[in-house]
Parts: sequence; structure tokens; C-alpha cells
Amino acid sequence: MNSLTGKSVLITGASRGIGAATAREFAALGAKVLLCARSEAQIAQVAQEIRDAGGQALHLSVDVADFAQVQQAVSLAVAEFGGLDILINNAGILEPVERLAEANVEAWNKVIDINVKGVFHGIRAALPVMKTAGGGTIISIGSGAATSALEGWSHYSASKAAVHHLNRVLHAEEADNGIRALVLSPGTVATDMQVIIKKSGINAVSRLNWEDHIPPEWPAKALVWMASSDADTYLGEVISLRDPDIRKKVGLA
Repeated sequence: MNSLTGKSVLITGASRGIGAATAREFAALGAKVLLCARSEAQIAQVAQEIRDAGGQALHLSVDVADFAQVQQAVSLAVAEFGGLDILINNAGILEPVERLAEANVEAWNKVIDINVKGVFHGIRAALPVMKTAGGGTIISIGSGAATSALEGWSHYSASKAAVHHLNRVLHAEEADNGIRALVLSPGTVATDMQVIIKKSGINAVSRLNWEDHIPPEWPAKALVWMASSDADTYLGEVISLRDPDIRKKVGLA
């Protein structure tokens, strides 16, 4: 996709899994990527791998639960890349998997801080920059858990439902200002999160085999497609990678 050449992309949760795969995919197509995550060592390594492969990548340690840190990341993208064209709100956690009656209150709140407030912080920090530039794309990672009641996932399900609705509000408020708002629901992906889920033994997802999950490169390719005008008919919506028609459009059929 030549349209990505020179585009500026900020990806949260970019140290591993979907985030790292997405950074590699965008960079391979000519985008300038800023990798953000709490683990500086891991994002530094991924960014270096991208540069070694001929891509453009920077990294910054960011806790998305802290708005000031997210603002700093957006400012860095603007300073180093000349602007911010695409924001991928990918950072998210699920641990610990616990039923409501035994849920650790502090841990439950932490999931909300990262999964919900982190997405809001990204949107809030990026919007002024994107609107001044005449538009931009904000894609957040959602989940089928947003509409399914899964034991032990009260924090995660509630957080992803919030992300889906934040996306709809963002579209309603900012579509006329050139902001493309989308959510990707990737399905179950072979990442470290699945190790945590498997270990919990709670609900049907924990009983899936590793080969039942899709590789993180699939949602990465879907995010690239969603960042293009090819996905304009889905603006404001949740795109499910479980949908065979979507997989075909992305090139995964």
C-alpha cells in the first residue's frame, strides 16, 4: 500500500503480540512508527529490529493510564515525524482472571485504567493534532467479549464494551472533521494473553488449543487495511476478523 509511505503511526502496547506485529507491518509498508509500551527494553528491541530491516521506528516508554505520558508520545510523533496520521490504541490487559465475588479491587481498577482510560487518553491526545492537520485515523482494539458474558472476565468485558462505545461517540463527534474511527475485534490471537487465559481454567476460551488462535500477523494486516480508504464503508463500526468477508478483504481468505 503506497499510501502508507511516510505516514506517521503511533502504536500503544507495541512491545509484543498484536502491537509488535502491527509496528512491523506498517513499517514494512513505508510508515514511520512510534512504538509505545511500559516495557522500554522490549519496545527498544522491536524498534531496532524494524530499523535493521530498513524501516523507520522510534520508541518511548509510556503508561497509557497516565494522560501526560500519552500526550508526550503524541508530541514526540509530531516533533520527529511531522505529525500523527494514525493512532492504534492497542494496549490492554486481562489479568487476573477472577470471578466477581473474589475479584481483587485494585487489579480490577487497573484493567479499567489501561483498557478504557488508556484508549480515551489516546483519543484525547491525538484529536487536536489530527484535526489541525485536517484528519486522521484512530483505531482501537475491541473484543467479542464486549458483547459476551464470560466468567472471570468482568473487567475485560466491561472495558471492551466501553471501547466499542467510545468509538461510536468518536465517529459521531468527529467524522465531519476528517477523523476516521474504527474498532477491530480480532478474535482469539496467539499471544501471551492466551497463556494467562489458559492457566486460569475459567470459561470456554481457556479450553481452546493454541492452534485454535490466529497469529498476531493477521490483526496486524487487518489494521493496515482499516487504515486505508478501502475500509471507509465501516467507519464508526466494529470490524470482526472472524467475519469471512472481512478476512477476504484483508487478504487472509
